[in-house]
Amino acid sequence: MEGNIAVLSRGFSGFRRPQPPREIPDGQYYETGFPVLTYGPTERVSQSDWKFTIDLGEGGFKSWTWDDLMAMPQTDIHTDIHCVTKWSMLDSDWKGVDLDVFFEQAGLGDKIAEDYLMIRSFGGYTTNLPVADVRGGKAYIVHEFGGEPITQEHGGPVRMIVPHLYFWKSAKWVESIRFMAEDAPGFWEANGYHMYGDPWKEQRYWGD
Repeated sequence: MEGNIAVLSRGFSGFRRPQPPREIPDGQYYETGFPVLTYGPTERVSQSDWKFTIDLGEGGFKSWTWDDLMAMPQTDIHTDIHCVTKWSMLDSDWKGVDLDVFFEQAGLGDKIAEDYLMIRSFGGYTTNLPVADVRGGKAYIVHEFGGEPITQEHGGPVRMIVPHLYFWKSAKWVESIRFMAEDAPGFWEANGYHMYGDPWKEQRYWGD
């Protein structure tokens, strides 16, 4: 009855998940927390050891330290994220630097000739992305989540986020970028995950 609390066994009723406040992709459920999902050990990278590098090919390399990152123009990002393991977190808040700013400081601007890039993390994790999907405010190198420094378990001190794709594309402990003339699989893509990973098209695995 209204006003009373009924205690029911999960075995009897099942676990009722909260309803999302708006539409989420098919096959996803609304998650109010932030699950920790990592293949392999959590990388322990300190702010003083962190460095992010873009491979410029014959032009050499351009790198940024933690202090360089803090001196760059900062952006507050309010976004939804969708994990391939079927949870969606809505209205998450991050702070970091638009990847276009790194490209500009590296002297690239609109001069990127290749159509793809490979992201690499400390520890060796890799994931591939079309260059078009990290330009124009679509991808960020971030250092805060929910107003706090990103924890190591969630990819701190610095991770990448590409919110419009499944979250395995948002590499934890981001270390470097190299450009590629042709697409090539990263770690999960070589192990059965989709090469692109659009959550609204349920592109989870090969053949989706």
